[in-house]
Amino acid sequence: MNRSTILTGLNDKTILFGLFFAFDNQLQAAGDTFYEGITSKQFFLIICLSLFHDHCPTIKELSEVMGCSHQNVKQLANKLENKGVLNILPDDKDKRKVRIVPTEKLMQLERKHRKRGQEFMERLYDGLSDEEIGITLKAMTKVESNLTLIREGKV
Repeated sequence: MNRSTILTGLNDKTILFGLFFAFDNQLQAAGDTFYEGITSKQFFLIICLSLFHDHCPTIKELSEVMGCSHQNVKQLANKLENKGVLNILPDDKDKRKVRIVPTEKLMQLERKHRKRGQEFMERLYDGLSDEEIGITLKAMTKVESNLTLIREGKV
């Protein structure tokens, strides 16, 4: 039985809720085959790390950008440090903080896979217009804001 048949009769909000989980699983499975030896979640940490242009972020800063717990980011960062992709170093001014510092190996990895990454993004959004992507981004940003309010107990 295919998914469309199973979903017949459900409202769009319920279907969309289920799709979030299905997309998470599919994106993780596709991403886990992308880089050799690095999972999709580790790859996401690397992407988020690259967003910090003016400083090396703390684990707390990365966890806020990634939308996951401090412990989860620490676990991912430890695995990447063991692979030589980044370093976890104490902050110069506040020893309670630790910073995530990219290594040359990370830079080499990004250069090596840049074209493949662009191809992956093109394939992921194949058939969607720029307008559809913009509308989807706007809607997903609103859903993310709602999730933040729910998590903080403000709803």
